[in-house]
Amino acid sequence: MTLSTADIRQKFIDYFKSHGHQAVASSSLVPADDPTLLFTNAGMNQFKDVFLGAEKRSYSRAVSSQRCVRAGGKHNDLENVGYTARHHTFFEMLGNFSFGDYFKKEAISFAWNFLTVELGLPKEKLLVTVYSEDDEAFAIWENEIGVPAEKIIRINTSDNFWSMGDTGPCGPCSEIFYDHGEHIWGGPPGTPEEDGDRFIEIWNLVFMQFNKQADGTMEPLPKPSIDTGMGLERISAILQNVHSNYEIDLFQNLIKATADITGATDLENKSLRVVADHIRSCGFLVCDGVMPSNEGRGYVLRRIIRRAVRHGYQLGAKDIFFYKLVAALVKEMGEFYPELADQQPVIEKVLRVEEEQFSKTLERGMNMLNDALSALEGDTIPGEVVFKLYDTYGFPVDLTNDVAREHNVKIDEAGFEKAMEAQRNRAKEASNFGANYNDLLKIDHTTSFTGYNDVDGEANIVELIFDNQFTDTLTDGQEGVVVLDQTPFYAESGGQAGDSGVLKVAGGEFIVSDTQKMGNAFAHKGKVVGEIKKGEKVTAAIDNAKREAVKKNHSATHLLHAALREILGDHVTQKGSLVEAARMRFDFSHFEAVTPEQLLQVENRVNEEIRANHSLKTELMELDEAKASGAMALFGEKYDEKVRVVTMGPFSVELCGGTHVQRTGDIGLFKITSESGIASGVRRIEAITGAAAVEYVQQQQIQLQTAAGLLKTDSTGLIDRIGALQAQTKDLEKALTAAKQKLAAQQGADLLGEAQDINGVKVLISELEGVESKALRGMMDDLKNRIGEGIVVLGMADGAKVSLIVGVTKQLTGKVKAGELVNFIASQVGGKGGGRPDMAQAGGSQPENLKGALASVNAYLSDKL
Repeated sequence: MTLSTADIRQKFIDYFKSHGHQAVASSSLVPADDPTLLFTNAGMNQFKDVFLGAEKRSYSRAVSSQRCVRAGGKHNDLENVGYTARHHTFFEMLGNFSFGDYFKKEAISFAWNFLTVELGLPKEKLLVTVYSEDDEAFAIWENEIGVPAEKIIRINTSDNFWSMGDTGPCGPCSEIFYDHGEHIWGGPPGTPEEDGDRFIEIWNLVFMQFNKQADGTMEPLPKPSIDTGMGLERISAILQNVHSNYEIDLFQNLIKATADITGATDLENKSLRVVADHIRSCGFLVCDGVMPSNEGRGYVLRRIIRRAVRHGYQLGAKDIFFYKLVAALVKEMGEFYPELADQQPVIEKVLRVEEEQFSKTLERGMNMLNDALSALEGDTIPGEVVFKLYDTYGFPVDLTNDVAREHNVKIDEAGFEKAMEAQRNRAKEASNFGANYNDLLKIDHTTSFTGYNDVDGEANIVELIFDNQFTDTLTDGQEGVVVLDQTPFYAESGGQAGDSGVLKVAGGEFIVSDTQKMGNAFAHKGKVVGEIKKGEKVTAAIDNAKREAVKKNHSATHLLHAALREILGDHVTQKGSLVEAARMRFDFSHFEAVTPEQLLQVENRVNEEIRANHSLKTELMELDEAKASGAMALFGEKYDEKVRVVTMGPFSVELCGGTHVQRTGDIGLFKITSESGIASGVRRIEAITGAAAVEYVQQQQIQLQTAAGLLKTDSTGLIDRIGALQAQTKDLEKALTAAKQKLAAQQGADLLGEAQDINGVKVLISELEGVESKALRGMMDDLKNRIGEGIVVLGMADGAKVSLIVGVTKQLTGKVKAGELVNFIASQVGGKGGGRPDMAQAGGSQPENLKGALASVNAYLSDKL
């Protein structure tokens, strides 16, 4: 029986679990605390700090199926996706890892046995590579595994030597290749024909055994480790006896769903592959909190969505279609990735809105292209125009080229490539891939947190840091870091701010301004008064008033999260939070502004749970057990296998390592202070609790009473009083406007006496003062009626602004057009205008030229009349 892709994934995980590996869930596509990566692109990303020695886990062996995206930064094959057999924007990387546990022999044995025994691949179909200088790996393959020497290829290139960066952990690789057979062109690795499709790499074993220094020297690692990766799609293609990844069951189901939605009948159409690939990356990126935008990760997501949409239209889609594929994606992958199913409504909404917006953008892009074609001199569309269409409107070069061919012109491909190269260079400069991993301080200590129960306590100083260097002493006035073996100070995580307070020693004290995590150690940051030394005993005491305020706000975020889901819907999930003493901030997924009525409902619901005075219960559970119990995990957070579950009555159950009140009633009062949008599909609520909330309400009451006093009423009659004043003001404004119009009409009547005769036509040219620009139109209508047959030109300067109006009676519009005359005058005062032949207005910005401009009208009209 042929194994499905889902079966292969599970078989891999079960195999390594049976060999003592901890199954670890895929991390988010947005790397946690790693500015060097645009997206998670390998299975080892989430274990980076473990390999660096900055973090310790409760296990030394791990297995995972990691979702990955390569569609931006230095890993960008977007234009190839759908047209080759193995290029994808999204893929799954199966991996097994050893953190100082087993090494080459075991890693090679595990891989070989899984492929040949568990999956039943013929040994004669496999060949392997090793790094040219890695005699140890060569000997293991030949003598322990029994691979013939002629099938072990030494590779003398960087392809078989992996490093985390320019410095840091690195080591040789050993790759396993599958031979598809002589009927397919290509040669084994290391030959000129290696780019053919006959020999396909399926598994890469990385032997981390060195620490590369900045000067290039290689120091042996004290605990060599293993990092492996096998592409799920590639191994599935082999086991399902197909050549292209797009022919495996998972992709075929997505391709058929795409064909059904778009109406496509040719299932071999490459556009079907593009859309099937792109729904995976787009679905998971949105699931992991990325929203379409014009920069960073959001920009990459937007490009992928637009590429999918374009190909959907090429397939014949007549309407918005892409979001409809989310259901098919959830059907294929939602069982293994339950967060995908949970976020289905959110993903569908984001993709639908983006496609609707792109439809409008596509129209604007075509308008720009048509304008460029109309203005074209010669037979070539400039490269910068092609690039702008690509960069701003998402037009691929081939689409622009198609349109150009229809108009018998070509595009400047060299100019386009030059603009693209400039963009790539900007992207490289903006990326940070140059971290020196040996500059990162590694603290080989684990700080025990006692702050759930204690606000002070005794501890020992295990490390002191000054100017990013370890030291034995910190002296008066120095700012540095103190690491303790145990501490009541909470280190910033999960959105909760780090504690402040004081560490007292015999010779002085250390004023702690913040507490942060450094691996498994807690770093107390602050300033010394007196002197402190490594190894000394300290009395650690937190600022408990600050902690109490933080606890109220943190517990309130849990109640707020539950209330939002209850009132707005289950699509609401936390997208970020900040919990400080003075306030709390909560970001969540939602696609429109929360109405005032809904905000009031949310606020009331939270306060109901506060008044219920639930006792908070905290339990330590296994991660799987906690999730099965219904506890909400915040996706993207890193959880240990043992997690802390915080329960507030029947209303809220969440995984959380933060500090909390003992009863919900301790929060006192919850008050929302603002609600706003911070990104497409992400809203933010800011709120306060406890004494701060009471003070806020009191200040609001004082402002209300003060306003009532100024309006000579009480707070209950304030709204009626404001309404009456608004009505009174409106009546006064009407009366004032009428009086001004009457005054302007009178001024106009007085002006008629200034009319002059130009070739037998009455002409009134006047510069006005003290007339509102809004009154000019009415004055002009009155003057035209009074003058009978003639031309009226009025100008007025108000500060730096010029207003002009011209009226021509209908009998004269054949000789003088009001619009032409007003533009003649406006051009002299730095402006322009327009209107009908009998009435036109204009503005200007050069009042100093107004007199001269009006004086020039005589000569203009003398020529026309």
